[in-house]
This record gives sequence, structure tokens and C-alpha cells, in this order.
Amino acid sequence: MIPAKFDYVRAVSVDQAIKLLQESNGEGKIMAGGHSLLPLMKFRVTEPGKIIDISRIAELKGVRIEGNRIIVGALTTHHELATHPIVQELVPVLADAASQIGDIQIRNRGTIGGNIAHGDPVADLPAPALALEAELHIQGDEGQEVMSVDGFILGPLITLLPENSVVTSVSFKIPPSHTKSTYLKFFHHASGYPVVGVAVVAGVDKKGLIDFVRVGITGVGEVSYRASSVENQLLGQQPTETIIQSAAEFAIEDGEMGSDLFASAEYRANICKVYTARALKTVLL
Repeated sequence: MIPAKFDYVRAVSVDQAIKLLQESNGEGKIMAGGHSLLPLMKFRVTEPGKIIDISRIAELKGVRIEGNRIIVGALTTHHELATHPIVQELVPVLADAASQIGDIQIRNRGTIGGNIAHGDPVADLPAPALALEAELHIQGDEGQEVMSVDGFILGPLITLLPENSVVTSVSFKIPPSHTKSTYLKFFHHASGYPVVGVAVVAGVDKKGLIDFVRVGITGVGEVSYRASSVENQLLGQQPTETIIQSAAEFAIEDGEMGSDLFASAEYRANICKVYTARALKTVLL
């Protein structure tokens, strides 16, 4: 389909992008890679009057370490995430998830800021973002603020991003050095989107007991979520196949399963448990 008519302008700075949003009176939309926004425009789900292109703002790119967190510029592409040595070394689950997004063309253009801020229920990156206790750094007409990714997405394409604001970066907490991680995804074969995606970061102490575990789940419902109930079942336990299998039964407790023509809620609940168990076994056994 063909999108409705719109104006296009390229912003050269974050401040200019915010000013253009203000001047658009609610009719403006930010675009970087465009993989989330353009399909909605083609189907006329959204009809912005002005597209504000931020893809060439240099200050929104790059990866760096600050204290116990990794700061990733909002315009960092999925390919850059998947191949960056800092990401691969310190938060490999993020690189793992980024490497499984779409195809190479999408990974070369799609950005981390758009992937999370868009609020798409079948986005991959919210799962590792939840497991890594991510925070969104946002700049708007009232200044700068930081929001936890947990609770940021309210529903399909609905977030807490304030009006006339731009996500400038996403930060991730560096997990303890003894942990391991993985992102396992059962994808829709036509689209590549996750029917379920499970990110796990976990570790065992010197006594052989699980002392750290984070589980993020995406794709199964309208909102990605952190599976705290699974984490609570595992903390302090010795990792065995029986313990992990039992804990994975709680994978659906903190979220709501969706239903569509491809998969029923019951089916999604089942594969959510199965993939949570597989991810946990990959990391802990």
C-alpha cells in the first residue's frame, strides 16, 4: 500500500529534532531505520503529517562503558550491536538477540532505539533489555530523564515516551562476570518475528547454587515482560534438570498470552514454558 502524504525533514541535532516535533503539533514522527514506522504508514495505521529523520545525528551513535553499565546510542544498528566487541564480551545476550533480528538488510538499518521505543510486541530486543535491567535515556522539551524499560511499554505500540521527546541512548547493567547468557527464539517463518523469545542471564556461586538469574520474555503477548516468578523459583537452588523444568512452568505467570491465526494462547503458553526451560538449561547445565 501507499502511505498518506507527509512532509519530510532531516534533523542535524537532537535539539532540532525536538523543536521540529514541537512545531508539528502532534503530527510529527521520528524516523531512524524506519523498519517499524514505514510498514505502519503503508497500511495507514498511522498517518504522520511530518517525518523527522534523525538517522545522521552522530551524537546518537556508539557504545561505551560507564561504571557498571554499557551505554548504547539509540542509532546503533542491530548489526553493530551483534558485532561490537564490548557488547559481545560484557552483555553477550544482547549481541545474540541482535544477530537474530530479521535479515542482514534489516540488521544493517534497524536501530536499538527504534526497536525498543516503538513498543512492538514482537520486537526481539525487549527480552534481553529486561534481563539486563535496561534504562532508556530520553531528551525532551522539559529536559532529560531516565526510564526503566520494565514498565515502559504499556501495550502494542503504546509506551511512556513523553510527547516531543527522543530516545538518545539505552543503558544495560553489566551482569556479574561468572554468569552466562543466551537468547532463544521460536520465530514465525513468514516474518521472522518471535512467537516467543527468551533471554536468560544466570550464574552459579562456588557452592553450586544459583545466585543470579534474570529472564526476559517477548513475542507471546501484547507486552514483553520479566519472568520474576521463574527467577524466584531458581534463586538459591542447585541447578538440576528437574528444578529448571519446574521453574519454567512459572514462565507465563508474569505475562498474558496472546492469540492469533498462527498460534492460540494455549499454544503460546506451552512454547513459552518449553523455550524458557531450554534457555535455562543452556545457561545453567
